[in-house]
Order: sequence, then structure tokens, then C-alpha cells
Amino acid sequence: MKALVPLAEGFEEIEAVSIIDVLRRADISVITAALAGTTVTGSHAIPVAADRELDGVHAEDFGLIVLPGGMPGSEHLKNDARVISLVRRIHASDGIAGAICAAPIVLAAAGVLAGKQATCFPGFETELAGAIYNPKPVILDGRIVTGRGAGCAIPFALEIVGLVRGKDVMRGLAKQLQVYWL
Repeated sequence: MKALVPLAEGFEEIEAVSIIDVLRRADISVITAALAGTTVTGSHAIPVAADRELDGVHAEDFGLIVLPGGMPGSEHLKNDARVISLVRRIHASDGIAGAICAAPIVLAAAGVLAGKQATCFPGFETELAGAIYNPKPVILDGRIVTGRGAGCAIPFALEIVGLVRGKDVMRGLAKQLQVYWL
């Protein structure tokens, strides 16, 4: 399964890099795509080189889309019609959608959170559009994975690994990473 991680100006660096790293360690192919250009600067002024621009990315090439949070990055993702379309199309084709921190607002804007349990960074609960808010660090509801924030980035990414590669791979990778609370 191939994963798409869109990057928007003002993304949370810890979340993006943790997600990309953990998924790649689990032998999941990850493509990062910038909304514009190929260098994206995070919310803490760290520039990251994306693999490609978002233009020309096709939903049918991916079984997983994962959205790092941060502000204003999450707002930029939410306001990008291409990102909303990709979330809807990947989810509709039985793909997995993940979002952490403020980025669950993007899943809500795409209409995939209604009736699902979800978490987010404190203060964004009212923007979850029909989701059932759960304050736990990581929530899995069907093919939707949400996480609260930067401190939850590795467990969030490991939960996605569990969905894609299985719980044994997830536990083995957690052990390698010294994550003993899973």
C-alpha cells in the first residue's frame, strides 16, 4: 500500500517527520506532496523537501492518506480543494485516512468523520463536524485514525502501521523504537 502525506506551509514538523519515518520503517511506501513547490516550511521554521508537488497526484495511486497537523498548515490543507478531494476519494475506495493534531478538521471538512470517534488537539473539538469526540491520545475507528498532537505522533503512526501491516509488525516496530506502552 502506498501512503500520501500532503505538506502545507505551517505543518507541525514533529508530526510530519515522525509519520513519514515510522511508515517507511514499516516498509510502507510514502510519497510527500507539497501544496506548492517542493520545499515546505513548518510551523517552527524548519524547511522540508517534499518528494513532489500535489498537482498531478492521483487518489487511485494511494490506499492511505495521512495529514500532519500544526497551524496554519491544517487550515491550508482544509482550504485546498485538491486535498479534500483526495481524502474523499481515498476513503471512498476503502483506503485509510489519518490526521493528527489540528488536521482532523480536514477529515471533517471532507465529510469522512460524521458518526466516527475522533480526537484532535484541544480546542478543535467543535470543528469535527458530527464526529464523536474522544480525548484519548490516538483513536482508531474503522479506517479512520486520529491523534491529539505532537507527543502522540509515534503511537499514531504505529496505529496506522498496525492497520496496514498488522499488529505483529506494529509491535515489533514499537519495540525497536523503544515504545513500551503499546
